[in-house]
Amino acid sequence: MAEPALRPVLRHADGIARCPWAGTDPLYMAYHDDEWGVPEFDDRALFEKLILDGFQAGLSWITILRKRDAFRLAFDGFDPEIIARYDEAKFDALMQNAGIIRNGAKIRSSASSARAWLGIQEKQGFSNYLWGFFDGKPQVNRWRDMGEVPPRTPLSETIARDLRQRGFNFCGPTIIYAFCQAVGMVNDHLLDCACHARCQTVRRT
Repeated sequence: MAEPALRPVLRHADGIARCPWAGTDPLYMAYHDDEWGVPEFDDRALFEKLILDGFQAGLSWITILRKRDAFRLAFDGFDPEIIARYDEAKFDALMQNAGIIRNGAKIRSSASSARAWLGIQEKQGFSNYLWGFFDGKPQVNRWRDMGEVPPRTPLSETIARDLRQRGFNFCGPTIIYAFCQAVGMVNDHLLDCACHARCQTVRRT
């Protein structure tokens, strides 16, 4: 059987070496360069990303990225205190909003997840809770090829299980690992990617 094709970094026309998943879409390249893997410590920003990752289930992230502004408008800036009080009228309005992913189960789960967020936030802070699984600092990996990057890990299984027990939905181990990569809890930029070293020295503002 032939060996699988290698997927090392992709050097773009601007001379920057990037992870191959960034492709050539300017929006996706900017997301790769400026957001993905940069440590995020803001409680509400982490909530937003977790909810959006739940909506991504079964879809590509670029689909969500292109709709992110519409999601933010539709979901009241992803304010958990507001989302926790969503009622049937709001759910119906969201189901009529063509700018977002109109999945009834995912829309309704945002309210239960917001209530779970409020419980964690009151006790210890959502950022403290999540980063506590990583002892407060990013896990830095040193992959050279995308084939080495796992889709899930034992730790992502632990986090997913704990989130579900607290009331979150659409947060399986694979979604959680993608979330951890995106918010910089795990640095999975390939070693030869220009962002690998940078993500160890910056934090999101």
